[in-house]
Amino acid sequence: MKNNTTTTKARDKIYLTRAFQLAWKGRFTTTPNPNVGCVIVRNNKIVGEGYHIKAGEAHAEIHALRVAGNLSQGATAYVTLEPCSHYGRTPPCTTALINAGIKRVVIAMLDPNFCSKGRGLHLLQQAGIQVEHSLMLSEAESINKGFLKRVRTGLPWIKLKLAASLDGRTAMSSGESKWITSIQSRQDVQNFRAESDAILSTASTILADNPKLNVRWTCFSKTMKHTYGKNQIRQPLRIIIDSANRVLPTHRFIQYKGKILLARLKKDHLNWPSSVEQLLFSSMCYHGQYYINLIELIKKITQIHEINNIWVEAGATFSGALLNIGLVDELILYQALKFLGSDARPLCLLPNIKCLNDIKSFKLIDIKIIGSDLRLRLMPKNT
Repeated sequence: MKNNTTTTKARDKIYLTRAFQLAWKGRFTTTPNPNVGCVIVRNNKIVGEGYHIKAGEAHAEIHALRVAGNLSQGATAYVTLEPCSHYGRTPPCTTALINAGIKRVVIAMLDPNFCSKGRGLHLLQQAGIQVEHSLMLSEAESINKGFLKRVRTGLPWIKLKLAASLDGRTAMSSGESKWITSIQSRQDVQNFRAESDAILSTASTILADNPKLNVRWTCFSKTMKHTYGKNQIRQPLRIIIDSANRVLPTHRFIQYKGKILLARLKKDHLNWPSSVEQLLFSSMCYHGQYYINLIELIKKITQIHEINNIWVEAGATFSGALLNIGLVDELILYQALKFLGSDARPLCLLPNIKCLNDIKSFKLIDIKIIGSDLRLRLMPKNT
């Protein structure tokens, strides 16, 4: 009996792993919904599989059931997140699984929404379906960090991107910085941008670099281009913190497709295109200067736009400010294997660190060679 149980658990893990692989394919398109994958198995053979592609369209279970057809009768469904049990933009997946004759459902994680958690599981059990849940929970958490954080806290998952030399410098003293890192690293950044619901930057970065801050499909690898068509990749919302109204309609990023929010203390009356919205926030005084309240900004835009993930590309001052107030969930550091010298510009400014007790410590979660650079993924140690 013990061997049979062990065999079943091992098999469940194999098929759930496949479901997670499918769920990961939706990371560029599902927002504000979570990434979900589903595998239908009958007689130890996959007969149907699918993943959620876009909000308002069929969920993962529906795609998998359509592929399986009549073979769903008496089969097991493996799902990375508890099947929905309510009518929203699509009918409930629990009803579809019951009507298809599924006899067993294996769920990695229950719905994080308090009002619906366990409800789908209960309905399946009421229909006589055997249900297992809470398997591979760490994988389930990892694949939907942003969605889960937004549901639980009202805040998104914030990734801060930094790029520096071995001696922690980002540009020469003159401001020259193109290019410290390799073309492969810059292509990798495009993937992170595409995964994000919003890109957050500042007026200082706009004035210094005049960037596009968009997702460029042409920069993707051949594999990525084959998997995702040009029209499938969304343009993230671009949010620019502009307390002093320094950004102008002539700046380059304004000309590119996608919605833009200018976070300001007061509006101007320039001729902005319809894609640009000026959103006002309260101020906070810091060393005699007035700045936008960052926590208020993050909460407000998350609520309005249902943002799961924010990607930050900014300079040393703003990066340091985010780290200081504890808003960074993950740090993505591209490190070029070169020295820029002591006169070059620093990675981030952290003026409040006076002693070892004040230092910002991180744990390494991944390290990878990207072109000629190292890419480090880190999380604050208190996370």
